[in-house]
Amino acid sequence: MAKNRFHDGAGPSQRQLRVGELIRRTLSEVLARGDVHDPDLNRLSITVGEVRTSPDLRVATAFVLPLGGKGQDEVLGLLARNKAELRRLVAKKLTLKFSPELRFRLDETFDRMDDTRRMFDQAAVRRDLDQ
Repeated sequence: MAKNRFHDGAGPSQRQLRVGELIRRTLSEVLARGDVHDPDLNRLSITVGEVRTSPDLRVATAFVLPLGGKGQDEVLGLLARNKAELRRLVAKKLTLKFSPELRFRLDETFDRMDDTRRMFDQAAVRRDLDQ
């Protein structure tokens, strides 16, 4: 039985990274142009920070964040509601054997960066770094 690459400590393959980036760019373009037939979704600016694919490329998880970080739950709901159309639009632009199932998660990268900055601003941490 083949091992799952995510469970043996290895990172994603070059193919997964390449396909994830292609999907990220395509999904970003589709959302920016307002190609979806949902006016509620089209009125929002959504950043697609990263797309991670499963080893078999059948599932793509897009990490998204609304502009300004406001209305995160609404954005996830709208994307989920329109995921079939988004999948079709992305698949039409890419030449993949399978159209991956799209999943959406909040991109927490910026929150983690803010937490890290706050940690480095603490007097005790600065003192330890200066030594």
